Amino acid sequence: MVTTRPPEVQSRIIKAAVALFSRQGFHGTTTREIARLADVSEVTVFRYFEHKDAIFWSALQSCFSSIKPRITLLDRSAVNASPEVMLPEIVCMLVDVVTFAPELMRLIAVALLEMHGPAEEVCMEHLGPLFTVISSYLARNIKDGKVRNLNPAIATAAIGLTVIAHPELCKLVKGGRFTQLGGRDAIDEFSEFWLNVLVPASN
Repeated sequence: MVTTRPPEVQSRIIKAAVALFSRQGFHGTTTREIARLADVSEVTVFRYFEHKDAIFWSALQSCFSSIKPRITLLDRSAVNASPEVMLPEIVCMLVDVVTFAPELMRLIAVALLEMHGPAEEVCMEHLGPLFTVISSYLARNIKDGKVRNLNPAIATAAIGLTVIAHPELCKLVKGGRFTQLGGRDAIDEFSEFWLNVLVPASN
């Protein structure tokens, strides 16, 4: 990727790519469409990016960068926080990612389904730290007896899937109550559920 051009133009191209790739997929999006949405010529697009793949990976990287500060803060909070404090923080971050960064979730799906090459490695590089923070926190608290003796990796995956897949899965359950993500009610509901599952009743 060329880095000697004005960054504001490159930023417009990446924003356009995020919007189009997340909505239409990789193969359904053309560089001409990206150029049109970014209000630049297609020639200009290729001054910044050697090929369409490079545009996609830059778009995904841009989305991942938006959650990095939250992961850092979550990691710091995890040092001494009790499960009653930390689990709602974990749930809140996951809900925020799904609610306020829907393009990220869609681009991850596009990367894994359509792209050859480093899709899994890129996702692991950027999402791995988030789930490592959660799993490490659970492991420490299991050791201290504050969380039930469960496999922390499985519990971490289950918490993530609860937030990400819950709305769609609820539609398949007869009589299942659907909670809209993004509201305080959803965070409170998920938090209460996981506190009941993970924290021993005596605590």
